[in-house]
Amino acid sequence: MRKHIGWIAGTAAAALVAAGAITYAVAEDGGSSTGTPAAESADAGFARDMAVHHQQAVEMSYIVRDRTKNVEVRRLAYDIAQTQANQRGMLLGWLDLWGLPKVSAKPPMSWMGMGDMPERGDGSLMPGMATDTEMKKLGTLNGRQAEIFYLQLMTDHHKGGIHMAEGCVAKCQVGVEKQLAQGMVDAQQSEIKLMADMLKERGAKPRS
Repeated sequence: MRKHIGWIAGTAAAALVAAGAITYAVAEDGGSSTGTPAAESADAGFARDMAVHHQQAVEMSYIVRDRTKNVEVRRLAYDIAQTQANQRGMLLGWLDLWGLPKVSAKPPMSWMGMGDMPERGDGSLMPGMATDTEMKKLGTLNGRQAEIFYLQLMTDHHKGGIHMAEGCVAKCQVGVEKQLAQGMVDAQQSEIKLMADMLKERGAKPRS
């Protein structure tokens, strides 16, 4: 297990280094080979929605770090928080670079043709996102219970994030944004496998 955690930590560190290069590349080509993306484009929609999605993952990860002393869970949570906070900064930075708003009047994921999907409500704005009730529950748990619930919530969160990132890979026009989205898919798929192993060690399994 420690070998896997170390690999995730190394991946997170590499992502932080690569982030500057990716942001620089966007600035160099003006954001897109076809010009600045439109406000309702897939590029802008993905940047807005994934920034919101990532923010919850960061919050969730910092909550569990205060609820357990398990080194492996705390390290995984830290790596997820750092990686997704950095990526969120890049996504919001691109919207600034393009001069586009960070919010849209349209429902989340409209850029994927999913703007009319039923919402879970209770603060869960997109697939995979935890509800406000679930976030509050996580903050009341300790030790193994907190670890299991976090790993289950984050597994669902990653699955929703992967679906959205795959949408960007298919629809986005900015090359480096597509590259970032594919990197999210690859990294989060690996983390889902890791979290499944960690749940199994705790006598639990993913919720879905």
